[in-house]
This record gives sequence, structure tokens and C-alpha cells, in this order.
Amino acid sequence: MSVTTGRGDDGETDLLFGKRIAKGHPRMVAIGAVDEFNAALGLVRVGGLAEDLEEAIDKVQETLVGLMGELATLPEDRDRYLEAGYPVVGADEVTEITKRIRTLEADGFTFSGWVRPGANHNAAGAALDFARTVCRRAERDVLALGDGVGNPHLTLYLNRASDLMWVLARRVEAG
Repeated sequence: MSVTTGRGDDGETDLLFGKRIAKGHPRMVAIGAVDEFNAALGLVRVGGLAEDLEEAIDKVQETLVGLMGELATLPEDRDRYLEAGYPVVGADEVTEITKRIRTLEADGFTFSGWVRPGANHNAAGAALDFARTVCRRAERDVLALGDGVGNPHLTLYLNRASDLMWVLARRVEAG
């Protein structure tokens, strides 16, 4: 099967369960922002992270795939999505990422004043700060969907994910 199908030439794209919407629809904007966050995390991964940090990034990327699936499902198809057994972001994922942040904070790191990404000439730290800002935009774009999301844990997860990126950046820069 070719990636080039021509189905998007009319300015629309496919969602799950055969639905189509405009590429500029706020739902697609939100999916695109989450996809950009995932790609930014790919840049973080090639920066040579410690194994525990690499594992943290991998877990976030895994969760983002499910999050995008939920966003690619219209509210009227949510039951079909759940019945199909696709991944769902829930309270457990929010709790897990919150615990990871608390563990990293307990390990101790220092910073003073406002953070200036890249000021320490640490590529991984700067990439994490970039990923954080992309995540914040994704969070805003998902929030803009209002009740059209159907799962309040999505924005909670994105909020925590941006916090995790900030903490990871400080940890990486501290050495």
C-alpha cells in the first residue's frame, strides 16, 4: 500500500472509523500538535540520554500514540474505539507520569532564575525544553476542542508531560 493515495488532495483527511474532516479542523490541529511533540521527543532521544531518561521518553511516546488515537475518534465513535480495545489515556497514566516527576524531583537538581534553553550548551537539555513548549501548544490545542475530546485525562496527561520535560531538561543540564 502506498502512502500517496490522493485522498487528502481535497483538503480532508481520514479519522478512525471511516470519518473524514478538513485538515484545518481544530481536531486535526490538535492531533498535529501532539504528533509534533512526539517528533520533538525523537530529537531528544538521539541526544544520548541516560537509560532511565530514555525509558521515560519512550513511555511518553507510547502514551502519545494512544492519545492521538483518541483524538482521531469523533465523540459518536468513542464506544467503538473502546470496544476495539485501542489504548486509552486514563488516571493510571496521569498518576504514573506524576510519580516519575516526583521521583526525579526527589533526586535533587538545581536551577536559578529563569531558564534560558540552550544557555548551558547542552543539546539534550535544549531539545527537552523545545519538546516542552511543543507539548504546551498541544495541550492548548486539545483544550480548544472542549467537550469534543471525550476524555479529560488527555489534557491532564499533556500538562504533566510538559512538567516532566521541564524536570528532565534541568536534570540533563545538571549532569
